Amino acid sequence: MPSFSKRLIPRGNRIRVMVVDDSVVIRRLVTHALEKDPVLEVVGSAADGVLALERIRYCKPDLITLDIEMPEMNGLELLPRLRSAHPDLRVIMFSTLTERGASATMEALSLGADDYVTKASSAGSLDRSMAALEAELIPKIKQFFTLETAGAVTAVQPPPVAARPRQANPPASPQVVVIGISTGGPTALGNILPQFPAHFPLPILIVQHMPPVFTRLLAERLHATCKLKVLEAAHGMKLEAGHAYIAPGDYHMRLRREGTNVIIALDQGPQESSCRPAVDVLFRSALEIYGANCIAAVLTGMGYDGLKGAVDLNAAGAYVIAQDEESSVVWGMPGAVVNAGVANAVLPLTGVVPHVLKITESIPAHRTALSVAPGTRIAAPSRTPGALH
Repeated sequence: MPSFSKRLIPRGNRIRVMVVDDSVVIRRLVTHALEKDPVLEVVGSAADGVLALERIRYCKPDLITLDIEMPEMNGLELLPRLRSAHPDLRVIMFSTLTERGASATMEALSLGADDYVTKASSAGSLDRSMAALEAELIPKIKQFFTLETAGAVTAVQPPPVAARPRQANPPASPQVVVIGISTGGPTALGNILPQFPAHFPLPILIVQHMPPVFTRLLAERLHATCKLKVLEAAHGMKLEAGHAYIAPGDYHMRLRREGTNVIIALDQGPQESSCRPAVDVLFRSALEIYGANCIAAVLTGMGYDGLKGAVDLNAAGAYVIAQDEESSVVWGMPGAVVNAGVANAVLPLTGVVPHVLKITESIPAHRTALSVAPGTRIAAPSRTPGALH
């Protein structure tokens, strides 16, 4: 099993990266983009998985960028071998925003890839492709490492928040579970959602930072392995107990009342914390509808999305869970919540669902997700995933 703690790069050293891609253009583009950063060093490249396995031994990279489709040995074939021979080597996949690319990337994440970025398009401006690659790839590489030299990497600091005293007890009558998650999320969700029983008495709403298509495929994969019904959220869906709703890529997920029902409202409002969907948007909306009767979980992920929402939920008396550092692929989002002093519980990933089940054990099964008259039944939503059209 790979270690999830950040690797310390000794003073004076740089983060060593190997680029594995069958395209000469992509290898040159990635190398040029990375070498513009003073803390990154491209130590080698390979055109396929066979060459990569040979060269890793003497290049000794800290991280590799890995294409999926390559001759001889593709990325999906290489990943299990990497995890066996080099368990601590970080791997970032290159993906395309297509059905096929998203499906292959989901498979790569299940095989042990740590993260992914969108592959630069061959169409359009090279300068734009380079800028997009730098903006996405470099922070994702740095998220896995700490440099010993003070000031060599300037970490992105969360915005200042006023820490409130933590509430000691979970809500007496919880009505919803809201989850924010990013890097490492598909694997983490694949581990925890199957632990929920089919008749879990609350709805579960999830923001996983992913682009369109990816979120639908994630929902479909999770639905196949869970007792819960797992859906990509669609505009106008009514919340139902025993259902988990994943925000679609590029859409914020909010809640609103419609009569006695609570429904999902999707929009493409401005990004928050450079994210859409954003965890803060979901948390803020859940607070407006349910007040203190929320259970929120901030799990593995880069950045600090969810921090402002967790602060406000905590102040209102809702219950906030943060994943611990040891079990997080990246302890950015949960770490920000813990450091702000607003986590009621800091738990390993394996402890999150048992803790939620303990909090909700006294709630009758089949209770629906209403902010008014919670005993009223609502019709089950369609299982057809999809975003707002």
